[in-house]
Amino acid sequence: MAKTSRPTGVRQFLSPDQQQEWLDGKTDLPDTAERSESLEHRFKYAARFEKLLRRPQGREVLALLKLYGPACIPIPRRTERFYWSVSCLPSTSDKPLVRVNASWMELFTLYADGEDVRARFILHLSDFTTDGSATPNQLDEAFLEQSVATPEDVSWFFPSGPDMFIVKLRGTASIRQFMANPRALRAIRTFNLTHMNRGRNAYQASHSYSVADYMLPD
Repeated sequence: MAKTSRPTGVRQFLSPDQQQEWLDGKTDLPDTAERSESLEHRFKYAARFEKLLRRPQGREVLALLKLYGPACIPIPRRTERFYWSVSCLPSTSDKPLVRVNASWMELFTLYADGEDVRARFILHLSDFTTDGSATPNQLDEAFLEQSVATPEDVSWFFPSGPDMFIVKLRGTASIRQFMANPRALRAIRTFNLTHMNRGRNAYQASHSYSVADYMLPD
């Protein structure tokens, strides 16, 4: 008798129908009330969190993450750290303020931009083309420019890899407006779910519980 493969990622917790309804914005998924937390791990990055709070962008970063967590991550409490994580002031050459990851993939990053912030989203190109293909020359540029406060706030490029797309946004107002746009929000959810379903998060060791506190709904 052939072995039945075990589901990976959030498939362990959510049926295909539940995932689809969440993508479509038709349901609020039931999440656990408790968090699986390590105090030792929390204290490991406490100093970085305090340093973030002292940055001029610190409070706005946390406010943006408070929007992003409940809206863009399925069952964030149940999947915290093991299927997604957030790093605080990670030691990488691009000097981000925070970065959200799942599996081996970066999902969302916030950077300082003077006194304000800028963001980078990695997404599926096919969610932003006029015909649903992963063809760069079919990119719906008009939609992207209309999804932010001013067209100058958005830029993009096509990294190597199938169906990959990077959107860069400048300014808090445009980041908020982009996440509030139904089409853009669905695209963010789709990409995040894709990678959360690929298995365990490779960045568990850099997870900041103090930052995650602001991403989890009450």
